[in-house]
Amino acid sequence: MHWHVVSAKYLDGYRLAVTFADGNSGVVDLTKQIRSGGVFARLADPKVFQQFSINSDFGVICWGDDVDIAPETLYEQAVGKSPAAMVAESPRQYRAKRKK
Repeated sequence: MHWHVVSAKYLDGYRLAVTFADGNSGVVDLTKQIRSGGVFARLADPKVFQQFSINSDFGVICWGDDVDIAPETLYEQAVGKSPAAMVAESPRQYRAKRKK
């Protein structure tokens, strides 16, 4: 998909520079997600946060086998465009297949 993450680089704090399959790139700040707790609570340690990887099968940034963040969320924050809008702008034949 267009919004799959193909590369990511740690910047500082809880910020990553990310590049997507469609060539768009930007910076995401995951402070809000980490401070909200839950599954992201363990990423509060900056050393743990920096140990991310990209699962190329799904285009997601992940930490170990149990924490990841949806690429659509990253795309919207980094590029400022909702992936849902991209589907709406997709070729007519693709939209027709989705309706079936």
